[in-house]
Amino acid sequence: MSKEKIILSEYEEDIHRTGKRWFFFAYLFIILFPIGAAIYFNAWPNPSELLNAAIGVVPIYWATGFIEAFTYMPMLGAGGSYLGFITGNMSNLKVPVAIQAMDQANVKQGTEEGDCISTIAIAISSIVTVVIIIIFVVLMVPLSPIFSNPVLTPAFNNVVPSLFGGLMVAYLMKDPKVGVPIILLGAALFIAFPVLAGIYPVVLPVLAGLAMGLARILYKKGKLN
Repeated sequence: MSKEKIILSEYEEDIHRTGKRWFFFAYLFIILFPIGAAIYFNAWPNPSELLNAAIGVVPIYWATGFIEAFTYMPMLGAGGSYLGFITGNMSNLKVPVAIQAMDQANVKQGTEEGDCISTIAIAISSIVTVVIIIIFVVLMVPLSPIFSNPVLTPAFNNVVPSLFGGLMVAYLMKDPKVGVPIILLGAALFIAFPVLAGIYPVVLPVLAGLAMGLARILYKKGKLN
């Protein structure tokens, strides 16, 4: 049986080539920093303690990374995925920014146009994030009384829910047949099993995958445009 050869455009080939290079250097620097700090300060972690700590944390991040890769890549495209996973903060920032940008530009996910818009949106959001972090680091001490004010604490704790709530309403209105069942399922799971709140980065991509599966089923049955 002959395999169908996937032909990439010049843009896609360039994106993958550049993305792989930056991924290599990003991971290289991520690994070299703790090694360099350990060498400079002569403070190496105890192997047994490091292993015990990793056993409880690493599997969650492995599962999250695996699920997010399959969930977000079709949404963000190649360029947006490379840039988003390198700069991080996918669920809280990069995915909402890319989706909103593609929606405003009236381009579809999974197209070359959508890939371009997603990449530009994520790049701009990364630059803005760095600028804001620099500003807050400089102004951290003068503004600390404001940030520690108990009146404003609930607002800071609900930034992400409000962000996703606004996006949810916009996409829910397009076709409730997909969104409503998944939202009800997610709410039921978190209410019935509060422990899931501690591993929500794993649960959310799973729910997104279920939504994609439900959308495909409805599309095949002719109940979804």
